[in-house]
Amino acid sequence: MTPAGPRSESPSDPLSGPLPKALPGPLPASAVVGQTPSVKEPRLWRGRLLWLEQRPQEGGRTTLLLRPQPGAETIELTPGDWNLRSRVHTYGGGTYAIGGNGDLVVIHDGDRGLWHLPLDPATGLPQGPPRRLTPPAATPGERAFADGLIDTERRRWIGVMEAGGTDQLVAVPLAGGLPQPLHQPADFCGYASLSPDGRQLAWVEWQQPFMPWERSQLWLARLSPRGELLQPRPVAGSGPAHGRAVSVFQPLWLGPTDLVVAEDSSGWWNLKRLDTDRPGEPQWRELVPMAAEFATPQWVYGLGTTAWDGRQLWAAACRDGRWELGRVVLEGPAAGTAAAWDPLPQPFDDLSGLHAEAGRLVAVASNPTTPSGLLDLDLDSRHWQHTPVAPCPLPPEGISPPEALWFSGHGGAPTQAWFHPPVGGATPASPLLVKGHSGPTGMARRGLSLAIQFWTTRGWGVVDVNYGGSTGFGRAYRARLDGQWGMVDVADCAAAATALVAAGKASPARIAIEGGSAGGFTALAGLCFTGVFRAGAIRYGVADPSALALESHRFEARYLDGLIGPWPEARALYEARSPLLHADRIRCPVVFFQGLDDPVVPPEQTDRMAAALAAHGVPVEVHRFAGEGHGFRSGSVQLQVLEATEAFFRHHFGLGPS
Repeated sequence: MTPAGPRSESPSDPLSGPLPKALPGPLPASAVVGQTPSVKEPRLWRGRLLWLEQRPQEGGRTTLLLRPQPGAETIELTPGDWNLRSRVHTYGGGTYAIGGNGDLVVIHDGDRGLWHLPLDPATGLPQGPPRRLTPPAATPGERAFADGLIDTERRRWIGVMEAGGTDQLVAVPLAGGLPQPLHQPADFCGYASLSPDGRQLAWVEWQQPFMPWERSQLWLARLSPRGELLQPRPVAGSGPAHGRAVSVFQPLWLGPTDLVVAEDSSGWWNLKRLDTDRPGEPQWRELVPMAAEFATPQWVYGLGTTAWDGRQLWAAACRDGRWELGRVVLEGPAAGTAAAWDPLPQPFDDLSGLHAEAGRLVAVASNPTTPSGLLDLDLDSRHWQHTPVAPCPLPPEGISPPEALWFSGHGGAPTQAWFHPPVGGATPASPLLVKGHSGPTGMARRGLSLAIQFWTTRGWGVVDVNYGGSTGFGRAYRARLDGQWGMVDVADCAAAATALVAAGKASPARIAIEGGSAGGFTALAGLCFTGVFRAGAIRYGVADPSALALESHRFEARYLDGLIGPWPEARALYEARSPLLHADRIRCPVVFFQGLDDPVVPPEQTDRMAAALAAHGVPVEVHRFAGEGHGFRSGSVQLQVLEATEAFFRHHFGLGPS
C-alpha cells in the first residue's frame, strides 16, 4: 500500500445478501457509557485497599476510595467537589502516594497542587481535613506534579514536577513549603522508587526525540542523611547517543540493595536483577527470559506490572496479546541458576496496576466475559475475589468473546487482531466495524468491552486490530511502525477487514472504521488511501501530521521523528501521508467528535479536515464539546458520541433506525 492508493467509493456496492435477523435486546448506549466508573492505581497499605475511581456521571471527576478490609464498606477519602488529577506530560497519572505511617498526598486538579491527608494507622480513617502542601501557583499551568512517593524517614514527598518546559525530581516537605530540587534530568524523568532503607533512589529518564518505550535509562543515586542525591548515574538502558535502542520500565526494590527492572535488550521487556552493593560496574542478571512482555508503554504514570509482597516477586506477562499473572521464583534448585516462571491459575487475562503487600496482591482485572474491576488475591491460599466496577448488563449468551485472528499484514508480516463476531454469528452480509487503537503504541485487549458489545448485539462484527507497532508482541513487532505511521497501521487495518470478508464474515459494502487520537489518524488515512472502508468515525483524530509536529505538547513534540521522520527534513513524507492534504480522495461519509480544550489535537485541525471534506461534497458531521480535552471524561459526552456514531453509520449504510 502507498499513499497514492485507490479512493474509497460511496456505499452503493451490491450487498452479498440480506442482513441477518436482528437479535432482541441490543445493549443500550446508557448501559455502555455515562454511568460506569473506571478504576486505576490500586494500592495496599497496612492491609487496606486504596484506589482511584473516575466517575463519568460526575463529569469525569476522579476520587480516592478506601476499603478498610475485604468485604467492608468503602470510604471516600476526598471531598465531593475534588477532582484528583495530574497534568504532567498532559496525560498525567501517579495521582496519589501513601506512606507507611499513613501520610497520604494527593494532587488536586483545582489548583494543580499537592495536599496532605494523614490517615490514622490504626483505623485507616482521615485524621483531619486535607492540608495544602505547595503554595498556590501564579497561573494554573505554571507547574504540575505527578508520580510521587513518601520518604517516611525524612517526612517528605518525592516526585516529578514539570515547570518551565522541563522535568525535575523534587522533594516537598510534609510540613508544607516550596518544592526542593533534587535532580535535573536532561529532559524527562519519572517512576522513582526508594529502597526500603531509604538510602538509594532509582528512577527512569529519557530524552527527545525518543519516547520512554523507545529509548530510556535507569538512573541510580545514594541519598545522604539529609536527603541529597549523591552521584546520580545511569546504570541500564540507552540514551540518544547509544547505537542500540533499549527501554527500561518500573524499577522495583526487593531489598535494600536488590533492584529489579524490566528492559528490552533481548527484544522483549523481560525482568533483570541488580545487586546495587557490588563494587564496580553494575552486573545485571536476567531472571526469566521469555517471549513475553513484562511492561507496557509509559504514556501515564502510576502503571504497575511487577509487585513485591515482602517475600516473593509477582508479575504480569503478556504473550500474544494475553496477560497472565505469575510468580518469579527467584532461587532455582541449584545456587546461581536462573529464576523460574510460575503462572498463577486465575481466570483473568487482561491485567494492570499490580501492587502487593504481605502475601496479598491487587490489580485491575477483566476477561472476555467479566467487566473490569478490582482483583484481590491471597497469595498463600490462592483464593481470589473480583469486584467489578458495575454488574455486567449482558447474560453470558449475549456476549461476543474475542477470537484471535492472524492474517497477512503490511509486507506479508503475520499480524494479529481480536475479532468479535455479531451475537448470533457472522455472515457475508454482516456490517463490520474496524477499530484502530490509540497510541499508536497501544494494544487491543481481551477484557470485556461493553463499547464493543454495543455493536455485536446490533448485528455488527468488530475487529480490534493490533497493527504493526502495537505492544504485547515484542520489540520487533513494535518497530514495524518506525518511519511507517500511516502506512503499516493503515495496511494492517485494511488487511484485517479484507481477511474477514474473504472468510465470509463481513459485507464489503458495510465496513466502517473508527478511532481516536492516533487511531483517528489511522482511520482517516484508511479512508484516504485504501478502497476498503465505507464510513468513518473520528474522535479528536490527527488530520495533519505536519500540524502535530509543529503544534504538539512537550511530551510528544518529537514523537513523529520516529513514526514518520524528522521535521522539517521529512516534510515530503508528512505531506504524502496527510489526510487533510488528500481529502479529495475520501468519497465516503465521516463523523467527527472534538473537545474544544484539546491541547494535543487542537479543534482547528478537525475543523479544517471537516471543511475540506464538505467542500468536496462528502457527507460530514462535526460534534464539538466544550470543556473536553484529549479524551472525553464526561459521561453525557461519551453517551452522545456512541449514539451519534451508531445513528450516522446506520443512516449511511441504509440499516434503518436502531
